[in-house]
Amino acid sequence: MKRIGVLAFQGGVIEHVKKVEEQGCVPVLVKKNEDLDGVDGLILPGGESTTIGKFLIETGMKDKILELAKQGLPMWGTCAGAILLSKSIKNQGSGVLPLLDIVIERNAYGSQLDSFKKEVFVPRLNKTTECVFIRAPKIVEVGSNVEVLAQLDTPIAVLQGKILATTFHPELTSQNYWHSFFIENVVK
Repeated sequence: MKRIGVLAFQGGVIEHVKKVEEQGCVPVLVKKNEDLDGVDGLILPGGESTTIGKFLIETGMKDKILELAKQGLPMWGTCAGAILLSKSIKNQGSGVLPLLDIVIERNAYGSQLDSFKKEVFVPRLNKTTECVFIRAPKIVEVGSNVEVLAQLDTPIAVLQGKILATTFHPELTSQNYWHSFFIENVVK
């Protein structure tokens, strides 16, 4: 049975744990380096990217996660997690875990009051998925080795090797398409 880590500092942790369980996998709450031992994949949930980034640095988990990424550990960042994985944050440097060749803009759709849901067809899934955007970032540039899986006016879901990023919150819908895609196609 696959063990999927969920970074558990703050944000949409419980919602991701439930989705992992619905996929028949074992969720592992990741709060310290030892929690990463033996996981088959890692989800970096939405929340506050600056806060999560500080915790990653203060706990020393940043270095361990970067090392595991070099070894091929599949990772998925949703919303704030996508910011953490970005090689470049528009006008702000890079994410704490700059593994994904994208440029991202924080809170690009506006404040909490500007949150919205949108149905988006995803060719790779051959399904229409509900996407929930809450203070969501926008991917404004992608590298040539990055596959765009879904987009509105800009990409909202991308894949580079074993690194998946979505600028929305699939854990907040009744659908399991994205969790299934991550576990079956990225984690394998």
